[in-house]
Amino acid sequence: MNRIARYASLVKFAHTVFALPFALLGYTYALLSTGTPFEGRVLVKILFCMVLARNSAMGFNRWADRKIDALNARTAGREIPAGIISPRAALWFVAVNAVLFLAVAATINRLTLLLAPVALAVLLGYSYTKRFTSLAHLVLGLSLAIAPSGAYIAVTGTLAWAPAVLSLLVMTWCGGFDIIYALQDREFDRSHGLHSVPARFSPAGALTVSCVLHALSVAATVLFGALYPSGGLYMAGALLFSGIVIAEHLLVTPTRTANIGIAFGTLNGIASLVFAAFAVADLLTVYGIF
Repeated sequence: MNRIARYASLVKFAHTVFALPFALLGYTYALLSTGTPFEGRVLVKILFCMVLARNSAMGFNRWADRKIDALNARTAGREIPAGIISPRAALWFVAVNAVLFLAVAATINRLTLLLAPVALAVLLGYSYTKRFTSLAHLVLGLSLAIAPSGAYIAVTGTLAWAPAVLSLLVMTWCGGFDIIYALQDREFDRSHGLHSVPARFSPAGALTVSCVLHALSVAATVLFGALYPSGGLYMAGALLFSGIVIAEHLLVTPTRTANIGIAFGTLNGIASLVFAAFAVADLLTVYGIF
């Protein structure tokens, strides 16, 4: 495995699909709702910030959890506990990406300069939350929820209600599916003093919390659509997103957890892409670009 592939595996680069479509949705909404002229440089900087921030967060998470991962049979094969990447090299990777993230964000506008360190603190701080709170899932959701609001701020230099609603959607959606994912480690977390919703409640209780969070996500799709003159394409995207989330809960039940991988990776990736694609297409139609 070459070096690029090793580090891409370390940060699970494929999982960028969860937040990146929402960043592009926030970016598109910012351009069209405010009439801001398109600037390719801003879009490139947003994309760089997305990749650099995620590399920092995931790399740090793997470094912070290296000893825990080594004890868990499910995660012992990850790059650091398996000796594929050394802890020191992983930390250097995090440092380089974090510095570059701050540097790029500083060149966009004043607000991105001021908020970038706050965003980085949330992204890195998440790695320690499961050591003391079951709300770690929501902190992870908040980490990804920065994407649409951050993209809006990069374009406009301000924040508005609509991108904040998108961030609420992402936070509750990701927090909900992370609870489902954490069912795999319920017994391990309990025996090692780690905090999670599945470790605190029964599998049925944990899935109920996940359902509540996903209900809030669906409500957020309705609210975002109400904040601009959305059309049929947006409604179709929101319905497809909701249907995929429902399918996730039909696939994973308290007594059937074999489908967690499909529900977590495949379905949520599709949900993000489908919702963002339909929403962007609707925005382009509503604002007369098509």
